[in-house]
Amino acid sequence: MCASVKYSSRGPALIPRMKTKHRIYYITLFSVVLLGLLATGMFQFWPHSIESSAEWTLERRSVHDAPLARLAPNSPLPERGDLSCRMHTCFDVYRCGYNPKNRIKVYIYPLQRFVDEEGVAISSTGLSREYNELLSAVSDSHFYTDDVTRACLFLPSIDVLNQNSLRIRETAQALASLPRWDRGMNHLLFNMLPGGPPDYNTALDVPRDRALLAGGGFSTWTYRQGYDVSIPVYSPLSAEVDLPERQPGPRRFFLLSSQTALHREYRVELDRLKEENGETILLLDKCSNLSQGHTHTHAHTHAQAQSPRKRCARGQVYDYPQILQESSFCVVLRGARLGQAVLSDVLQAGCVPVIMADSYILPFSEVLDWKRASVVIPEEKLPEMYTILKNIPHRQVEEMQRQARWFWEAYFSSMKSIGLTTLQIINDRIYPYAARTYEQWNNPPAVKWSSVSNPLFLPLIPPRSPGFTAVILTYDRIESLFRVITEISKVPSLAKLLVVWNNQNKSPPEESLWPKVAVPLKVVRTKENKLSNRFFPFDEIETEAVLAIDDDIIMLTSDELRIRIWCRHDNTPALFVWREFPDRLVGYPGRLHLWDHELGKWKYESEWTNEVSMVLTGAAFYHKMPGDIKNWVDAHMNCEDIAMNFLVANITGKAPIKVTPRKKFKCPECTAIDGLSLDQTHMVERSECINKFASVFGTMPLKVVEHRADPVLYKDDFPEKLKSFPNIGSL
Repeated sequence: MCASVKYSSRGPALIPRMKTKHRIYYITLFSVVLLGLLATGMFQFWPHSIESSAEWTLERRSVHDAPLARLAPNSPLPERGDLSCRMHTCFDVYRCGYNPKNRIKVYIYPLQRFVDEEGVAISSTGLSREYNELLSAVSDSHFYTDDVTRACLFLPSIDVLNQNSLRIRETAQALASLPRWDRGMNHLLFNMLPGGPPDYNTALDVPRDRALLAGGGFSTWTYRQGYDVSIPVYSPLSAEVDLPERQPGPRRFFLLSSQTALHREYRVELDRLKEENGETILLLDKCSNLSQGHTHTHAHTHAQAQSPRKRCARGQVYDYPQILQESSFCVVLRGARLGQAVLSDVLQAGCVPVIMADSYILPFSEVLDWKRASVVIPEEKLPEMYTILKNIPHRQVEEMQRQARWFWEAYFSSMKSIGLTTLQIINDRIYPYAARTYEQWNNPPAVKWSSVSNPLFLPLIPPRSPGFTAVILTYDRIESLFRVITEISKVPSLAKLLVVWNNQNKSPPEESLWPKVAVPLKVVRTKENKLSNRFFPFDEIETEAVLAIDDDIIMLTSDELRIRIWCRHDNTPALFVWREFPDRLVGYPGRLHLWDHELGKWKYESEWTNEVSMVLTGAAFYHKMPGDIKNWVDAHMNCEDIAMNFLVANITGKAPIKVTPRKKFKCPECTAIDGLSLDQTHMVERSECINKFASVFGTMPLKVVEHRADPVLYKDDFPEKLKSFPNIGSL
């Protein structure tokens, strides 16, 4: 009992000590876990390697904050540029692969400070403002990717724009040290000032192996056709001076030369031309040794006259580049380098450049038509330059002035324009079937395509969404609508059904009442009852081919709808007639426009003839890019099909394609109330439509053709069961 008492008396004294020990243990354990979590979180954001730290943000573009990369003296050197390189020999197109947008992906290496073993930088200027702007533009563009595994093209963050600031050997070693260099395969370098004294080579002297070069001074001897890209020499004045666009026309001077430090032989010839032609020529030079008696425009001081934005002629000071706008033609002669920044200044001023630099590869000449914006004269023709320019018609000069200004705005005005244009050219090489056309490169947006140009995209590979979308315009003919849906759903290539409900006073039938079809069916209710609603580019239309059909076209068979052209060697049906002619309307009943000599106007003709200039859009395939339908059509509730024929023919300059022998749409169940075409005044109104549209377009774009597309074996003495399209239907 005493022992029990002793034990119980000591027990309470031991319990607080045990609690304290456990408390310390749990606090220590919790602290360790917390520190571990914090360390793990910090590790997730710590740059593990060069490639994983690929974000190109404004905060990380400072060369002072970039990690240091020290080059060993024995670091490997790339080979010199291979002059035999072409896209099929030195570029791995399989890196780019196929993607629905037909767009290359560009990866920008993270910024690093490259120094030699003694800590001396490879460049005296680091990252220039111009190259920083270029990298920023690329990183903000749709070409950029931060996933190095998806990259098609690699853009080093090593600035080689100006060779004068580079240490050639060390820069080459820095390039070779890039993780994905691989002899420069799929790498792009930008350089605007190549070479150096005394020879001033026309291409970058830095050994670069197979890397592509976007260079600003290529000659025919150093330019690798179809591989390198000739770019302009950027003019810093583009960012400093805002020159308002000037209307094309005669200027104060006919010819102007603004370059300084020209070769003596050029200066002598220009002085001789000045003596022969007087005040029509203005020869400018740098301002120096001005005396008190010389005139300074706008009261410029002597110090101000020394600015690079000033030019002088016979003691008079002119603002540069503003003075360039006062001349019709501006001379661009070769200097120490072939590429000259003055070309950009001249284009900005809307002055037609007269380029005299033999063997010079003009900027972006792969895609730009320089004959439309400049005059290129051999250097030996310098004495005859004035006479050559005088023989150019005034109207052509105005067009060239306008084109010169647009070239600058689109392709020369900023480092962003230069960089993205370069990438677009490379993109067009890799995806030639999706390349921009000559018109897209050379026509200002305000200039429309001519009537014979084809702006429609003709794919060389199968489209992403095969088949067609059926767009059915309906009002309240429910029974015939359901019959049309049922018949169309039998066509294997049908991708989607889109019913355009044109009745604002009546709701469409309930979902359970609609025919059961195997493709998506959607009903779109319109806000107004317009016939042109059938041509609205609904977001639901995802296919290239669209079948516009009325709700009363119940006489067409599924074979007529799926009529195709037999092709290829495997004897399988291939493409719709429309897919063979995607720039035309493809339909069934054909119509004709005729000139009425007695009335002196056009007439709409629906008689059965062998000639066709229109197809009715009651059932017609057309392109997803229909354009706008005039308000006049909506007001008259007629002629939307004629307007579509006019629109397509005016753009493409081609006739429609009629398929199958059917000449009429006859609906026995339709009453006179149901159909507009049964009205006696219908034909008269449609003739008025043709004359109205011919007046609006200023011409008659419709083309007459005697052509019809029928299926193979049609009308042949061949068993019906073996024909692909046995049920063509009646006339």
